[in-house]
Amino acid sequence: MENAEQIKQVVREKYSEIALQDKAANESSCCGASSCSSEVYNIMSDDYATLKGYNPDADLGLGCGLPTQFAKIKKGDVVVDLGSGAGNDCFVARAETGETGKVIGIDMTEAMINRARINTEKLGFHNVEFRLGEIEKMPLTSNVADVVVSNCVLNLVPDKQKAFAEIHRILKAGGHFSISDIVLTGALPEKILKTAELYAGCVAGAIQKEEYLGIIGSLGFQNITVQKEKAIPVPVDILSNYLTAEEIALYQQSGVSIFSITVYAEKKKEEACCDKTTCCN
Repeated sequence: MENAEQIKQVVREKYSEIALQDKAANESSCCGASSCSSEVYNIMSDDYATLKGYNPDADLGLGCGLPTQFAKIKKGDVVVDLGSGAGNDCFVARAETGETGKVIGIDMTEAMINRARINTEKLGFHNVEFRLGEIEKMPLTSNVADVVVSNCVLNLVPDKQKAFAEIHRILKAGGHFSISDIVLTGALPEKILKTAELYAGCVAGAIQKEEYLGIIGSLGFQNITVQKEKAIPVPVDILSNYLTAEEIALYQQSGVSIFSITVYAEKKKEEACCDKTTCCN
């Protein structure tokens, strides 16, 4: 994968396939990647079934956390879900924001948007909508969202600095986000990093945890908090698709760790003024 557009095309193609699969097929792999493991039922996903608003038809088993559970959504909030898939987090968010709120899902895969819209029609919701677009250039006006959520998607975005800058742009002053994502401590083997299937499966697109949190801080977000963190083991039968036995042993001894983290941060309530009459956005 040589550039950002090629990466995006790989992700589009893979998630178009995933949109047509059921949850069981997706959950048996790493965020929907085709390399299934016989060692574990799923690698990343958490159980949504107990959350208010959960709809099984919208759950493709692709997440790595429960960001809506930590998102502090209030009645009447405008909530934006990035990488909304079949609508799982949107419907949970809708249960929190209620009839007076609004939920907008953004996804760059047309097949996912279509599936989410079908689910919305079945549920009869009039304050949930889905828009086709990229996270690095969202089809939204500035200062529109009270809350942004995302589940195991930002790591797939090539330009994470631009993605978080867009999150900052669409949030209202004082708004916040809760995002579940995959990060690393230490360097993954080059063979894994260059594998498109694992990229679409959430691992190879991940960056170092400190770099990830550093990007958020560099954009002026405040009260940055890791709300939840868990280690993600990659089973040997998946690693063996990409590495030799010797390479697997070296990898296991390397101290490299893959984590799912749920991160919270707030946009400042008031931006600093550039001069006495003009304030920055």
